[in-house]
Amino acid sequence: MPDSIKTFVIDTNVLIHRPDAILSFKENEVVVPLWVLEELDRLKTYSDERGRNARHAIRFLDEASKKGDLSSGVRIENGTILRVVLTHREHATAEILLDKADNKIILTAYQLAREGKKVFFVSKDINARVKATALGIKAVDYEKQKVNIDRLYSGLTEQDISAENFDVLTGSGRLPWNDRQPPNHCFLFHDRSGDRSAVARYDHRVQELRYVDYKMPSVAGIRPLNDEQRVAFELLLDNDVQLVTLVGKAGTGKTLLAIAAGLKLVLEDKAYSRVLVSRPVVPLGKDIGYLPGAKNEKLSHWMQPLFDNLDYILSVYKRPNVKTADQLINSNAIELEAISYIRGRSLPGQFIVIDEAQNLSPHEIKTIVSRAGEGTKVVLTGDPHQIDSPYLDANSNGLSFLVETFKGQNLYGHVTLNHSERSRLAELAAELL
Repeated sequence: MPDSIKTFVIDTNVLIHRPDAILSFKENEVVVPLWVLEELDRLKTYSDERGRNARHAIRFLDEASKKGDLSSGVRIENGTILRVVLTHREHATAEILLDKADNKIILTAYQLAREGKKVFFVSKDINARVKATALGIKAVDYEKQKVNIDRLYSGLTEQDISAENFDVLTGSGRLPWNDRQPPNHCFLFHDRSGDRSAVARYDHRVQELRYVDYKMPSVAGIRPLNDEQRVAFELLLDNDVQLVTLVGKAGTGKTLLAIAAGLKLVLEDKAYSRVLVSRPVVPLGKDIGYLPGAKNEKLSHWMQPLFDNLDYILSVYKRPNVKTADQLINSNAIELEAISYIRGRSLPGQFIVIDEAQNLSPHEIKTIVSRAGEGTKVVLTGDPHQIDSPYLDANSNGLSFLVETFKGQNLYGHVTLNHSERSRLAELAAELL
């Protein structure tokens, strides 16, 4: 094998994150330790996303095995040489316990490195990478589908303009704008000669700005409390914008705004058949399906934050015969669903809200958004800095990846919410803790 060829030893969590991750290492050698197959075999019975990805990865390896001997190496379509190996030596690893599959996977990389190969251990598990580094192995995260969270697209630019342009924008509602921006990008303008401010949205079709009226009426009883929330409603209420992402820390109103907009569009405008609300279940066990009780009983714990938002909206949004969240659900105006159960469904004509989307991988985000049928709008909300999944971070989660990937698409809109409106205490906690 040429000296320039690198050997990438793949950890199980990489294949659970992205089942076809092997295809990312073109013209190099990819080694899958036998212990990875053992872990995939254990996970394949799970009914959640991990189980589905495990089964997908196993099928991928099965197809590759039909092309030759995996123990010797099989060249797949992108030029990668794929091997499945069982190797570690007791004398070289006397200090390390061999009763854990994680350690055996790392030791496979260790032994291959001792044989003179240019080895990289690829894992989503930080602790596993630290252990590999301690053994002198180059350890890396799986970098495909990662973004730089510090440069994440914000969707909103704050800028000064002349008093003349300010008057044109607010007077006529339009202002020619030759500085090209992503479709649906928004601006917060300040009048250079005074203390006036205005929000505008870029229309890429005619290269001009459209004024967003700060006196916009309440939405399902909810009024925007700042300019960022005003931008959020502008995007949420436009049915031509079929995908919206709202990113922000706790208390910025992401979920509240999304549900309020959905209820208005369903109950008042009749633009969609129902609001479908979901959030990832991050369980310690297999998934929510193993809990006792009917589906709504199983969901009640995970969905409580959504019920809190619904209760608040209904306290200020008066509708005939609708006074409680249960009445909304029973009337089919709103449906609560676990992420696990969305896969495989076709969802036309619905307003879909995915809360806490930062806990989803890029693959899971793709699965959900691709469920959208004709006439459906999808809204994803979350805080990339508050992640419960052990194998995702601010740079690699599906929400951050979606924001950067869809930037520039005509049917997409995004805004980052920075101002907490929950309480001064909540804002301080988000900033200081």
